[in-house]
Amino acid sequence: MGKTKTFVSYDHSEDVHYKRLLQAWDANPEFDFDFDSRGPDVAINSSDAPVIKAALVKKMKEATHLLVLVGEKSANSSWMEWEIDRAKMDDTKLKLAAVKLGKSNTTPSGLLGVGTSWATSFERDRIVEALRSATNRY
Repeated sequence: MGKTKTFVSYDHSEDVHYKRLLQAWDANPEFDFDFDSRGPDVAINSSDAPVIKAALVKKMKEATHLLVLVGEKSANSSWMEWEIDRAKMDDTKLKLAAVKLGKSNTTPSGLLGVGTSWATSFERDRIVEALRSATNRY
């Protein structure tokens, strides 16, 4: 598999340290994982949301994969729900992978029953394997 371009969906208020770990891993030239994780800091229903959504869609269309970091509040995040749903649209069709950051975290419904590839833990090799196994057959 060549280098992937992965859009990362995560709760920006709770799980940003995991994004920073991904960035540190990405700095390693042997790590075949490229990502963009620019995210919104406004409410999904605010007047600024359409501009942010357009920017996110542009990044998603440049990506091959969506990696969802399932944190404690992910299942209740309107932005994450939107990103997951948007990733599955015909003009985007990203391959889906996810990792739970805690065993008891609730999976966002958009990842269920759609063949999401799961990393068994937040470790570099597990995430790379989940991305390699990911499909867009939903």
